[in-house]
Amino acid sequence: MQPSHLLLFLFLPLLLPGIWADPEEPKVLQLLHTSLFTNISSTEVFGIGFLRDIPIYTMNRVSWTINFHRPWAQQATMEGDAEKVAAHYKMALRNMIRYTHEEAPHISMDYPFVIQTHAGCALYPNGTSWSFVDIGADGRDFVAFKVERLLWVAQQRSPQAEYVSRSLNKDKSTRVFLEHLLTIFCQSHVLTLYKYGKADLERQEPPVATVFARTPSPAQLLLVCRVTGFYPRPISVAWLRDGQEVPPGPALNTSSILPNADLTYQLRSILAVTPRDGHSYACRVRHRSLGTHSLLILWENHSAAPTMGITIAITLLLIAAIAFARGIWWWKHRKGDGTRRDTQEFII
Repeated sequence: MQPSHLLLFLFLPLLLPGIWADPEEPKVLQLLHTSLFTNISSTEVFGIGFLRDIPIYTMNRVSWTINFHRPWAQQATMEGDAEKVAAHYKMALRNMIRYTHEEAPHISMDYPFVIQTHAGCALYPNGTSWSFVDIGADGRDFVAFKVERLLWVAQQRSPQAEYVSRSLNKDKSTRVFLEHLLTIFCQSHVLTLYKYGKADLERQEPPVATVFARTPSPAQLLLVCRVTGFYPRPISVAWLRDGQEVPPGPALNTSSILPNADLTYQLRSILAVTPRDGHSYACRVRHRSLGTHSLLILWENHSAAPTMGITIAITLLLIAAIAFARGIWWWKHRKGDGTRRDTQEFII
């Protein structure tokens, strides 16, 4: 698996949930960046950018050049100030690495450690927008840049986070640059990306659903509804008992939506029922690609009596078939003996 694909699977759960390719939904650009500080002189860098949940570019871990995953993303980057911003980004990355190495002894950061950055912007249909920069250290929220206040704010109650936020707030020029980057440039770039990537963003893949059962104990039956291959991400999956939707409760367990390797999604919904309770069950799936229709996959949970009757009927049919076949064989065998006896007597 290539590093860029690995990053995709690591970062997809962090993406903003429930975003549809629809004019009524926000337009979102997200950048995720990870720096592994192995020692005082060595740092490994990984980066990936998403338009909504589509990976559009990654950063080469050696040369720090941008690798485009979609031709239209490269076209969009050639418009406006995107190429200049990319050059500034490399410079800012070098400064960030140098700053982190310098400050590590003051905040008691022991090598190796990981710094992660989640940044981007979202445009909403009502004309409002939201921009963000969140930085984590070793998997925990650390500091965040509040664009509306032009301030870095500690995200944990620790001397290290307070020290770093105070230190970053001393650099006013960087804070002003971040404001421009996260508002004016980011929002303009998002609109350009959506213009060029319309076909991918409006892609719809219908879900494929199957229902099967598991029996963890004689007193319990688990009905599993597996739904996969759908895009975009938002989907509705519900269980129906005799046509009525099963409400949330301890018997119902639905997984989170997970990515597939082909950039579609999957999930499972499990309903615990009593075996042979006489009710009928169905898994109902609603998705944008289905329009006003729904997928309905039935599961018949019949009582034991019909099942036993069918089993007995099949057994009797098998016995009758075997007896009939043996009778035919015996009749042919006896007829053959009689023919041979007549022939011998004729020759004699």
